[in-house]
Amino acid sequence: MILNLVALGPNILAARSQMALSLIFHIVFSVLGVGLPLLLCIAEGLALWRKDGDWLALSRQWTKVFAILFAIGAVSGSIVEFELTLLWPTWTRFAGGIIGLPFALEGFAFFMEGIFLGLYLYGANRLSLVIHWLISLPIVISGSFSAWFVTTANSWMNSPTGFQVVNGKVVNVDPFQAMLNPSTPFETTHMILACYVTAGFATASVYAVGWLRGRHDNYHLKGMLLGLAVGGVAIPLQIISGDFNARLLAVVQPPKYAAMEGIIHSGRGLPLFVGGIVDVPAGHVYGALLIPHGESLLANFDLNSYSRGLDSFPANFRPPAFQVAMVHLSFDAMVFSGFFMLLVAGLFWLLYFWRKGKTPTDRWLLWGVAIAGPLAFLAVEFGWIVTEEGRQPWIVYGFMRTIDAGNPAPWMGVSFFVFTCVYIVLGLTLIIFLRLLARRPKPSTEWSQLIVDEMQKSEPREAGVR
Repeated sequence: MILNLVALGPNILAARSQMALSLIFHIVFSVLGVGLPLLLCIAEGLALWRKDGDWLALSRQWTKVFAILFAIGAVSGSIVEFELTLLWPTWTRFAGGIIGLPFALEGFAFFMEGIFLGLYLYGANRLSLVIHWLISLPIVISGSFSAWFVTTANSWMNSPTGFQVVNGKVVNVDPFQAMLNPSTPFETTHMILACYVTAGFATASVYAVGWLRGRHDNYHLKGMLLGLAVGGVAIPLQIISGDFNARLLAVVQPPKYAAMEGIIHSGRGLPLFVGGIVDVPAGHVYGALLIPHGESLLANFDLNSYSRGLDSFPANFRPPAFQVAMVHLSFDAMVFSGFFMLLVAGLFWLLYFWRKGKTPTDRWLLWGVAIAGPLAFLAVEFGWIVTEEGRQPWIVYGFMRTIDAGNPAPWMGVSFFVFTCVYIVLGLTLIIFLRLLARRPKPSTEWSQLIVDEMQKSEPREAGVR
């Protein structure tokens, strides 16, 4: 493993480490930036529909959290886009004219989200509740579009289309074909669903912990219910989309698929390796749970179907051995996290309907909900490890190698150190602000109910500025 890392060279190692740190940090804000607006939109809509102060109090609290996440996420996102040119100038020259369009559209969607968020924050106590709620809808929509556009760029790196290379130069560029490459429908769907899964289970986890600590009130109960409703609807769809995505990878990126499943040798009727350490040089997977014919069945619904292993690809066309082990474990960890969340949500809603609408507050179940929140974030991180590490040694699959795309400048180690310090500062800032917000009194449900009652009395009048 150490020899493989050294072979990358100090500059590429520093660039990849810096990019990995940036994405691991920023993706937390990305998924919450897309998923949390849906929760606060639903909560405020329920407040209007049910004339319920608890729902309005929840939406106001989540708005404050979202504003903090949006501000810090904007900084970390700007750093990521700056790093694309700083760390990978050769990639930028090659790919800029091909996938510049989705980055431009993502920026437009992000600014739209920021504009409506400003109106939403400013109009909290100035606009009628109906108008204020309507403003949340563009935030939800623009956030989802932002995620869709930026994920198409990554999809293109996995299945590049929309251009030709003639005499080493990129020609005949079709940015729309590049944006709508074969991976786009599967990867974008999987990513957007991941945002809703993460926001839902993270929110439910917070209020489950509050309930376990003795805060037995409708505020915490409804916060947990809504989080589990959004997460519970999204997680089965997420698992299904992940299955479709894996099947596509077997066609467009077979080395990545083989690494995910730990398939070293090609053959028919291959077993499914659950967990374990993939040792490519030794040709063995150590410590895995072996399910006979499992991989063949899952991949092609045929117990004796043929699957390509890593041995069918040249060594310079597949991920290095240490990355294969990382990809396989990350993939299994992501799958385990997804099915754990599905189990928790399924048990929760089964008991909810079995008890005829009475919210289950069994401690064992609430602990499951509490654990599902962190696992949702880990699943996203593991998923991106699979996506990025599984594509190696390519930065643009089949066209450009990662080792050829980095910045040759001698100060890349210094850059990595500087940006690490920046992320430490941003992380500490986030923790401080969230702790200060947590210590402040929660929005009063009585106060929220007064607003709802006032809105109800003024319903015959034309909605407008208060």
